[in-house]
Amino acid sequence: MTVTPIRPLGPTPRPDVAPVAARDPHRSIFARALGSDVERLHPRLQQRFGVNAHDGVGVVGRGVMDEVWRGRPVVVPFLHLGTRRNLLFPETGRDVPFTIENYPYVDDHGRETVTFVRTFEVGRGRRRRFDATMVLDTSRDRGRPVVVDYLGTHQHVAADLELSAEPDGSLRIESRVMRLHEGPVSLTMSPLVCGRAVVRERWDEQEACFRIRVEVLHDVVGPVFGYHGRFTTTEVDASRLPAAVRPYREQPRM
Repeated sequence: MTVTPIRPLGPTPRPDVAPVAARDPHRSIFARALGSDVERLHPRLQQRFGVNAHDGVGVVGRGVMDEVWRGRPVVVPFLHLGTRRNLLFPETGRDVPFTIENYPYVDDHGRETVTFVRTFEVGRGRRRRFDATMVLDTSRDRGRPVVVDYLGTHQHVAADLELSAEPDGSLRIESRVMRLHEGPVSLTMSPLVCGRAVVRERWDEQEACFRIRVEVLHDVVGPVFGYHGRFTTTEVDASRLPAAVRPYREQPRM
């Protein structure tokens, strides 16, 4: 398998992109969800998760996942099912070339949205995608707004995310309550049906790259799917959203 080389950090500034210091990372949905805790993140994570539609700047990361894995054979049929809408997938491998596309935009319902489109080169001429779009729900009674993660190409599954800044400056994200929105059906999913995802992203000072670890777990069957590896990022113009990263359907229900 050919491994895509990691590009050096620090893209060449472009005249149409405001410098980091001139942009307000507190505008992002992630900063608003974290509140004052956003200051505890490493500055590179503050920058990466500070993308917002007002600035018109996106972030594209490219790198290599050291390993993409799956759980016991019982989970394989469900992973195959996930490929229909760019959710999970059954392929595994080591040194898997990886791309993540984070574009901020305002969706058809007027919500600030950020894409998380992950592409894995799982074999010669074979790609798998894991799509998500995230919005901020400010209607909760708990005080702090909640990031809602829509999974897949049709936003038919929505998960509440709990974000926390760790002592080492890394960001930890864990999915909580999950809801199904399909046609007229809208319901909270039982933990016996769905799993939970745990994501940890940090900045590696020594290697000058981001490190990411993702695990999807189920209370009954155990580990389901995951990957871990590294990538670097480049800022891109997000004033025009690429059609390939936008979901086929934007779900008004959260």
